[in-house]
Amino acid sequence: MSQQGIDGLARALRFRLIGPPRGGRVVAVAGHPTDPMTFYFGACAGGVWKTTDGGVTWENISDGYFRTAAVGAIAVSDADPNVIYVGTGEACIRGNVSHGDGVYKSTDGGRTWKNVGLRDTRHIARIRVHPKNPDIVYVAALGHAFGPNEERGVFCSKDGGSTWEKVLYRDEHTGAIDLIMDPSNPRILYAALWQAVRRPWELVSGGPGSGLFRSFDGGDTWEEISRRPELPQGILGRIGLATTAAKPGRVWAIVEAEDGALFRSDDYGDTWKRVSDKGDLRWRAWYFHHLCADPQDADTLWVLDLKLWKSIDGGVTFTEVPTPHGDHHDHWIDPRNPQRMINGNDGGACVSFDGGRTWSTQFNQPTAQMYHVTVDNRFPYRVYGSQQDNTAICLPSMSINGAITLTEWYEPGGGESGYIAVKPDDPDIVVGGAIGSGEGNGRLIRYNHRTGEQRNITVWPEELGMAEGAQDLKYRFQWTFP
Repeated sequence: MSQQGIDGLARALRFRLIGPPRGGRVVAVAGHPTDPMTFYFGACAGGVWKTTDGGVTWENISDGYFRTAAVGAIAVSDADPNVIYVGTGEACIRGNVSHGDGVYKSTDGGRTWKNVGLRDTRHIARIRVHPKNPDIVYVAALGHAFGPNEERGVFCSKDGGSTWEKVLYRDEHTGAIDLIMDPSNPRILYAALWQAVRRPWELVSGGPGSGLFRSFDGGDTWEEISRRPELPQGILGRIGLATTAAKPGRVWAIVEAEDGALFRSDDYGDTWKRVSDKGDLRWRAWYFHHLCADPQDADTLWVLDLKLWKSIDGGVTFTEVPTPHGDHHDHWIDPRNPQRMINGNDGGACVSFDGGRTWSTQFNQPTAQMYHVTVDNRFPYRVYGSQQDNTAICLPSMSINGAITLTEWYEPGGGESGYIAVKPDDPDIVVGGAIGSGEGNGRLIRYNHRTGEQRNITVWPEELGMAEGAQDLKYRFQWTFP
């Protein structure tokens, strides 16, 4: 075909959404302070979404404005809910993490957006807005995930993002990973710095740059409190923070260290108490270590990890709260009504109006992150892909029903991170790999759609564990099954 013909064909092609409307990873959520049915979430690869009916339906509100799709932080101004700040690039730095291009701001409830700077921060972990002044905003920026850079640390703007000042900075290898503001006194801030770097073959978490800091003057000056008695004294990694309006001075910190744990202070961080050594609260610290304190009950704390954990005794004991999906990264609780909340996890965002007893569906968010996609030779052809932290999926390219519905999906073997291959002369035979989640975790699966049979045809009879070193395996695999 001539170049002219190729160009003409390209102009004739149009993107269309075929699904699946199944949520993908979410690390940023927020609720409208006064409208009980309005919430926001940021998809790790799909921009910002808004619901005005309590999670029944979601609408993308960032397309056409954002130049990058990964969202790491969202904050809605309590003083003026029309003002929303979004930090791009998630700070849960997986090997396949997507970077951002700074901070976006909306002054009309998300209808339009403007980039207001910090473009080279790449990965933003948290945004906090002054409760009385929407022009005063703080940003915790991790910086480049794969190498050093200067635009990282805690930044402050006092003019709505027109100008920024770097108010807390350690070095080019260390960024800010969490930031909280005392609800009873917005001049009191706590920040966690994290020295970390991603390489193709490893994640290095922790170093002399990591630490815990506080400010009593709105971020003008900072004091390091990392080495207070009872806190870990060795190398520090990622630290998660939370505070509550229910008891001024109460602060929680979950610390990655050789002797890490969940700690609590009741005097603004002067002294600390080790309250829980529960290992399930600190699994995969680089990916989790998120806390959320109840705004009205000083003894209620939520810990976000593989499971969602809740304590009602000040962080001493925890019970699991079931959610639609695992791997939890952000949690917002309405300060006026703690029964109203939104949770962000690897399956999307879900809303609760009864304190987490029930949740809205995640099968209404077309934000699935697909590792690999292929098609078969049927007519209409079917599309196959492997979804992040979910099963592999197969769905038709079109449907006689008009809409492509969930009843037409099926799982073709394999799962997260694996390639899929369809037998050319028999599309019911599919081979799929998987190293992450889903059916066939760590194996190569031959799937027969006619019979539903799944057969393990792994190249060597061993399960590829997520914690196994390459030296222990017969064949070396990266995250993606070849």
